[in-house]
Amino acid sequence: MTLGQQIITIAICIAGTMATRFLPFLIFSGKRPTPKYVQYLGNALPAAIFGMLVIYCLKNISFTITGSWAPQLIAIAVVVGLHLWKKNMLISVAAGTICYMLLVQFVF
Repeated sequence: MTLGQQIITIAICIAGTMATRFLPFLIFSGKRPTPKYVQYLGNALPAAIFGMLVIYCLKNISFTITGSWAPQLIAIAVVVGLHLWKKNMLISVAAGTICYMLLVQFVF
């Protein structure tokens, strides 16, 4: 890429990022109430996205080799256990990720 192409690419990325950040505030200003369907999506989508991520991450799991499924299931158990205990998604996901990485690097 030439320097001009690099600058154009970066400018397009910046414009796209700014549009996705500012557009909701312009569309749903504080003067009007937020539509009910947007409120519903705000409540329903986070859980749906996490569900999709779990399925996507486990889609190629093979139960014939212990080292390929044990780290994932142990990390999932850690995430679920911590979330039920602490009710904090950030702690749960971070601890599950750390647990998985340690298991893959040092145990399996």
